[in-house]
Amino acid sequence: MKAKYVVAALVTSGAFVGSIPSVVVATPSTPSVPIKALSTVQPGLWDIRSRDNPDANRSFCMADAKILLQLRHPNNVCTRFVISDEADEATVQYSCAASGNGRTTVRVETPRLVQIDTQGIADQSPFAFSAEARRVGNCASSSPGVASRKVRKPRLGIR
Repeated sequence: MKAKYVVAALVTSGAFVGSIPSVVVATPSTPSVPIKALSTVQPGLWDIRSRDNPDANRSFCMADAKILLQLRHPNNVCTRFVISDEADEATVQYSCAASGNGRTTVRVETPRLVQIDTQGIADQSPFAFSAEARRVGNCASSSPGVASRKVRKPRLGIR
């Protein structure tokens, strides 16, 4: 296969992220690959406060900070591409097959305070939102999961 066809296939498949002349090759993130920026985030009970839609605010029990990367696709198995991963900020592009996709930037201010900006496609509609996530305590011992909620609230973002 000629080089120009290989590059074209990589570009159309999303393997290249960035712009010419500074092309960045993104690498897939598997569940076992830690994301530096999220390594200090403490598990527990977290509140998410949307800057755009106060009705979308919610609390949930978080066992793994990677759930913050795909808030609109919390229970989906998605392929992730780490675009950047610094000590206090990470940007990840993810794709959840037929469920949609997104691009999220998480900035860790402290292990208990995180800023989130995300956008993408969910339920066949675009979404974009900005939120602050804050650890507010420990999870109840009877908590059923990573992103469980006692009261059903609308998903974050634009519907």
